[in-house]
Amino acid sequence: MTGRQTLFGVELDPLTMDETVARCLAAVRDGSPLEIGVVNAAKLVNMRRDDRLAKAVSGCDLVLADGQAVVWAGRVLRAPLPERVAGIDLFLRLLAEAETSGIPVYFLGAKEEVLERMLLRVADRFPGLKVAGSRNGYFDDSEQAEIADGIARSGAQMLFLGMTSPKKEIFTAAYGTRTGASVVHGVGGSFDILAGVTKRAPESWQRLGLEWLYRALQEPRRLGRRYLTTNASFLLMTAREFVRPTPSAAASSASTASTNRSR
Repeated sequence: MTGRQTLFGVELDPLTMDETVARCLAAVRDGSPLEIGVVNAAKLVNMRRDDRLAKAVSGCDLVLADGQAVVWAGRVLRAPLPERVAGIDLFLRLLAEAETSGIPVYFLGAKEEVLERMLLRVADRFPGLKVAGSRNGYFDDSEQAEIADGIARSGAQMLFLGMTSPKKEIFTAAYGTRTGASVVHGVGGSFDILAGVTKRAPESWQRLGLEWLYRALQEPRRLGRRYLTTNASFLLMTAREFVRPTPSAAASSASTASTNRSR
């Protein structure tokens, strides 16, 4: 396995998209659990403020650069990452592989109406995909164990969590292994995009690292100030890191769960 790179005290896996997909398929083939965490600028900022989120992400078997800003920061801070592995792109790649290989999948997240619309679009796009089950993402913490057991009974080998942070990371940390899925991947708002509820930024915007701006323009009142504040914090974090690097997550108090949960 390629050695991890430490960025802002968080250990990231310097993998390409193809390498990541190969790792996921190997996990299914071998029956070995693989929990995937993805980070962008906003999440790295929030991990500094939320110790529970930091521990949940750091405990994943793979931690990937979901945002282009993270890749750029890695270059500046001499912790190079080969490319961005966007959560939604990995999601779509894994759905295609699951369809080809007959791997059953489970979808957990989003509002019920959004989930139903997404399932219709997924069925149209991946007609041979085996959907072991699905459930909306609105539930109390007290229901998590029951939901995990239901996923295990479904026989799903890939679990996709369409929930916001830190809810999906905390569910993965507490119940990822209990679901019995070989691959657990938190895909955030990807269910909304596949359902056609929100639009993804064009590739040109993605290459420039401006997906956040595209989203903010769609929902300026809800997201505008949040993104501007987070991005400013991330730039300041990067500048500080350049001067004084944060110790590795393995040695920091923000990451006592740095040993992978599935190993």
